[in-house]
Amino acid sequence: MNLEEYKEKFTEDDAPGWLAIDEVVEKLYPDQKPKHWAATPHYAVGGSDPIDGISFYEVERNGERYYHFVTYGFSNLYYDEESVGEDFSKFGFELTFRLKPFHLDEDGPTWVFHLIQNIARYVFKSGKWFEPGHYMPANGPIRLKSDTKITGIAFALDPELGEIDTPHGHLQFLQMYGITDAELSALKESGSTAEALLENAKQINPLLLTDLERIS
Repeated sequence: MNLEEYKEKFTEDDAPGWLAIDEVVEKLYPDQKPKHWAATPHYAVGGSDPIDGISFYEVERNGERYYHFVTYGFSNLYYDEESVGEDFSKFGFELTFRLKPFHLDEDGPTWVFHLIQNIARYVFKSGKWFEPGHYMPANGPIRLKSDTKITGIAFALDPELGEIDTPHGHLQFLQMYGITDAELSALKESGSTAEALLENAKQINPLLLTDLERIS
């Protein structure tokens, strides 16, 4: 899309990047309106949460139930003529997360919102981004106030959302996958990326659902 086409299709009140994310996610979940957490006030006007919004879907497939989270904010969401035709939309990714229900989350998995916003603060302050195969420690259980053995996160291309081209450039949907302290230590010792670990996990868990009850 060139600038002339962009100006013909969108107005300054539109959010072309947001619409591009909606389009691909709605194809995956055409019959479901997601729950949505919005950052208030927005980061651009002094808020502390860099990600403008996080939607999540309740999914049940093949007898398995999980939540699927999608972020809005690591990429360029709003009308921006200067970003038309860029190689990458802002940081070039949005995060996703597939999570199995956890017994302590009686009021919903609200902790995920705080986890993602903490990751976003690191990205926005450091200017560093994530790619498939990257991983990071959570410096403790990813779900606070629990005894989960999941203490790190590896990043993989979302197996269903993949990657798209938006009016502001390319973006990948990077899925967070919770890894144990033992897996995290092994990655640090080997000095390798998490690609082999993720491929191995996909053999029995193709959608890379994070299970806070997993111990190995």
